[in-house]
Amino acid sequence: MPKLWNETIEAHRRDVRDAILDSTAALAAENGPLSVTMSQIAEKVGIGRATLYKYFPDVESILHAWHAREIAGHLARLTEVRDSTEGPGERLEAVLKAYALITHESHGHHDTDLGAFLHRDNGDHLAHAHRHLHHLVQHLLTEAAQAGEVRDDIPPSELTRYCLSALSAARTLPSEAAVRRLVTVTLAGVRPAQN
Repeated sequence: MPKLWNETIEAHRRDVRDAILDSTAALAAENGPLSVTMSQIAEKVGIGRATLYKYFPDVESILHAWHAREIAGHLARLTEVRDSTEGPGERLEAVLKAYALITHESHGHHDTDLGAFLHRDNGDHLAHAHRHLHHLVQHLLTEAAQAGEVRDDIPPSELTRYCLSALSAARTLPSEAAVRRLVTVTLAGVRPAQN
């Protein structure tokens, strides 16, 4: 088949898959994940059930695929922030701020039936994402410590746990201004001690 034809088919499949993921997540958020049926999803997307089953075997697999896509998007956003910022201290601050804002934006997700459903088994994609995030932040802290912008009397792995734990509080904060203040306080905890 011509290359253009293959690209068109692949683009169509991606669009259908994305529509399935988005529609399923919307239905699950609206009605609870356990009440969503494959028939409802097919109807909302505008495809037949047989077509839907070609993409996914059940609702649970769709929701996990949606969640994996969301997490991958968050990690890509953090990587983009890191790569577009100059200087080790500035990179660290920019990534921590972006992480805190992502955490804040997804606060409602964790407090719902959908959030409980998605986090109940803490699947492989979550474990992989946590390792990736931890590695990303630890690398930034190591670079900033080497530049004298972060304390070096505590191992970067411990500082990473401190930062990620502290910033998880962004989930419950009432505003972006409060999230920014949390980032400022968190960064103050990793800065070198003033003599």
